[in-house]
Amino acid sequence: MILNDNIFELTPEQLKEIALALKAETEKGLAQNDMQVQCLPTYINPNKNISQGKALVLDLGGTNYRAAIVEFIDGKPHIHPENGFKKDLSKMKDAGFTRENLFKEIADLISELNLDGVKSIGYCFSYPAEPALSGDAKLLRWTKGVDIKEMVNENVGEPLMKYLNDNLEKAQFTNINVINDTIASLFSGLTDRDAQAHIGLIVGTGTNMATFIHSDKIAKLNPEYTQKGLVPINLESGNFVPPYLTAIDETVDSLSDSAGRQRFEKAVSGMYLGEILKAVFPNDRFEAKFDAQKLTTIMNYPDIHKEQYVRVARQIYQRSAKLVAASLAGLTLALISHDGSIKKVCLTAEGSLFWSHDDCDTDYNKIVLDELHKLLGEFGYGEVRVNIPQQENANLIGSAVAALS
Repeated sequence: MILNDNIFELTPEQLKEIALALKAETEKGLAQNDMQVQCLPTYINPNKNISQGKALVLDLGGTNYRAAIVEFIDGKPHIHPENGFKKDLSKMKDAGFTRENLFKEIADLISELNLDGVKSIGYCFSYPAEPALSGDAKLLRWTKGVDIKEMVNENVGEPLMKYLNDNLEKAQFTNINVINDTIASLFSGLTDRDAQAHIGLIVGTGTNMATFIHSDKIAKLNPEYTQKGLVPINLESGNFVPPYLTAIDETVDSLSDSAGRQRFEKAVSGMYLGEILKAVFPNDRFEAKFDAQKLTTIMNYPDIHKEQYVRVARQIYQRSAKLVAASLAGLTLALISHDGSIKKVCLTAEGSLFWSHDDCDTDYNKIVLDELHKLLGEFGYGEVRVNIPQQENANLIGSAVAALS
């Protein structure tokens, strides 16, 4: 049955329902804590006009870690070294990996940088964390296969800064601001001054969205935060439970180490797309690590793979892109409901899956954009345009903005 029918196909009406469900869950998350879409306020007001400044930036993602110095000269960011130093940190997922292990891995890479005159740290931390008024953040839970238990419910930034100051010869750091990768993408998109709204999006190992919401629309905002205006919001949208998930999605969820959580992420993100394919063919043998990169390899080299694998891989890939489009449509609807003047949205997207290619069909980012504009048209907002600039090193630049704000 699965081989002959596309059980992953979503109709326009179903995509509209998914968009409306995301919008509704977003509004709940803005009003109350511990909702499906958490909508975590980040208490950092980004400086859109940084002229001069230098910061250490750290980017801890699902499998890789980067460190760099970002220096603003006459308002333009310069990254040293180009693209930053990079390290594979998939060992974070190993049993017994500790906070001390993590801090040492982070410090080892930083030790190769020139820290002269650097006092501020921008830390892009791509896991669910509750921002504090100080600019730090408390880890809520690990995702993407990581589980360093001693760090849960503890601040992410301050202990790391203390470790670096104690263990690196030239370290004299005075402040650290911790942001999510979606917030980093969001901040880096502020260079588009024509847009009336901004969205940060990650579709890589995991997935998530961020945007700016006016303080008056955030009922749960910390009363000690007295600034008025736009507040950066990390939705933690990977935990959204969209309608129209399949029996295959239920299988993937039940076999995961986080059953019942991150349901949208498990249908969309690079870490899980290969697991979906494996669940479709439970009696076939696949590599233990089978992520979106392996999935796209099947699509792009159809002559050397089973025809049924190629067909189902593309179905999974295209559903992922359409689900992302529906979630973006839902968030855009929420923004328009707050501000009817919005006509242009700047979407800064990061992640290897989002910018991946289907050599035999339509690339992921094009599917997202086409479906998004179709959905906005269906909802009566065809005049609203979403621009997706391809910006390199958005996480590093956005983290530097956070550090220097």
